[in-house]
Amino acid sequence: MRFIEVGLVEPPKNVVALADAYFFPPFQPSLLLRTKGGPAIPSKLPPRQARLIVYNKKSNETSIWIVELSEVHAVTRGGHHRGKVISSNVVPNVQPPMDAVEYAECEAVVKEYPPFREAMKKRGIEDLDLVMVDPWCVGYHSEADAPNRRLAKPLIFCRTESDCPMENGYARPVEGIHVLVDIQNMVVLEFEDRKLVPLPPPDPLRNYTAGETRGGVDRSDVKPLQIVQPDGPSFRVDGHFVQWQKWNFRIGFTPREGLVIYSVAYVDGSRGRRPVAHRLSFVEMVVPYGDPNDPHYRKNAFDAGEDGLGKNAHSLKKGCDCLGFIKYFDAHFTNFTGGVETIENCVCLHEEDHGILWKHQDWRTGLAEVRRSRRLTVSFICTVANYEYGFFWHFYQDGKIEAEVKLTGILSLGALQPGEVRKFGTTIAPGLYAPVHQHFFVARMDMAVDCKPGEAYNQVVEVNVKVEEPGKHNPHNNAFYAEEKLLKTELEAMRDCNPSAARHWIIRNTRTVNRTGQLTGYKLMPGSNCLPLARAEAKFLRRAAFLKHNLWVTPYSPDEKFPGGEFPNQNPRVGEGLATWVKQNRPLEETDIVLWLALSMLHFSSAISMQCHVIL
Repeated sequence: MRFIEVGLVEPPKNVVALADAYFFPPFQPSLLLRTKGGPAIPSKLPPRQARLIVYNKKSNETSIWIVELSEVHAVTRGGHHRGKVISSNVVPNVQPPMDAVEYAECEAVVKEYPPFREAMKKRGIEDLDLVMVDPWCVGYHSEADAPNRRLAKPLIFCRTESDCPMENGYARPVEGIHVLVDIQNMVVLEFEDRKLVPLPPPDPLRNYTAGETRGGVDRSDVKPLQIVQPDGPSFRVDGHFVQWQKWNFRIGFTPREGLVIYSVAYVDGSRGRRPVAHRLSFVEMVVPYGDPNDPHYRKNAFDAGEDGLGKNAHSLKKGCDCLGFIKYFDAHFTNFTGGVETIENCVCLHEEDHGILWKHQDWRTGLAEVRRSRRLTVSFICTVANYEYGFFWHFYQDGKIEAEVKLTGILSLGALQPGEVRKFGTTIAPGLYAPVHQHFFVARMDMAVDCKPGEAYNQVVEVNVKVEEPGKHNPHNNAFYAEEKLLKTELEAMRDCNPSAARHWIIRNTRTVNRTGQLTGYKLMPGSNCLPLARAEAKFLRRAAFLKHNLWVTPYSPDEKFPGGEFPNQNPRVGEGLATWVKQNRPLEETDIVLWLALSMLHFSSAISMQCHVIL
């Protein structure tokens, strides 16, 4: 038995909201649902349960187990253990995410395969310690990729020096080799040396060592910049509960999503604790490549569903971009064989100065006023093969929430024949090119705008800016206005960004008003975005139908967590997940709202540091 993922069975949404109202400051009796005798105060918290995804390496079966953690059960080796199996069910026709242990074993198996060693010799590679074998999930392109086998198709790279640990091996791809590995049994199923492409020449400029080692020098004219907080931070932390500048929320972490923000609320004077969102996280990533050449056309990584963002997170002890007073949180995982591993300093919490929040100067008096902006940032960073991804949630003093993804690390490259130029990529060095590709990040935002525990009074309104038609209402041809449209059902709520109309969406509470008598709400403002740059018949869209629109809206359902379904690895089913759920066309006019927003980044050049964001 191999343990793919062990996580908490999260309590029902209304139970969490009720506990927040009762157990966390500021205590607000008005938030509690009332019975005839008074507020319905929770008498106890629900039992803690774990949900396990287990892979049976012998039978190639995947099962889901629910285990209750609060009962003392039978005597086992070493004494008592706490737990009781509630259920266990085999899930047919699926493959769970890959694990780092499997990747390491796959690399070793490929390196020991005699035809592979012979192919390396043909390319002048005698030292196999220099070779990097990066297993990639095969996706689903035909019945040959069906989940009755657990498969990987590795990409091959080769470093030049065994004594240089900081060498960028990804700058020397080994092209022309086809390998298919049975991950269940760890055997090479297919091998073919299809084309001999020269290795890109050694080039120290590609490495990420100090400048002197690459024929240059590091900058010496940057003076020290100190970020100090002599009185300590403005935030307060109690366990995983955070309070800062009227905001409060809880920090969580899962193997698949990484950072999760729970129970986001704002303390608003006499109105008390006003809920904003129940749960915020990034639930899937898709990276489709736009090069039709082998092997790049098969590169369609689902980095959350095939690997796990949390499982690939860093310990920020090894390098952190945060400055000032930092509060770190550890992350704990059950590893592949059932042991517990801890990533120390995995999540970073800190404050940042963010320039001017507001400024005005009165031209008559010459007096000026300025307010500095400060934000609270919660973040983590993960590495998936060559790429690094930084996920950030920013909370601002003006009530704004911003989600940001920063992309850095190393490009996944291809080798070129002498004098060759590729249409579907950018030449970045002699014999080396970067295939065009996109990055999609799906944010799941389980909203609860001004909703008391148990209430479901939210709706989504789309806003487009319209230019008034010529006539008596627009005599000077300069008039424009904001037009609102209520998204009444799921099929109506499959929407795309439209910057020419300044399109945005508002999540409103249907029964709460502000001081001007308008319904309260939060505006969803997408950043730069685009849709998949592929034809509708593209193979990766079978598993990623949720990318066909920028925004989807569904009513809350505890079983609807991942837009491509729970098991996208080698998934043969078309449109599983979000694209299938919305066919129910459930009503959205006044309900418990979940937003699914696909952020995207087009990678068309040699730049490696990029970012995309969305603002609430």
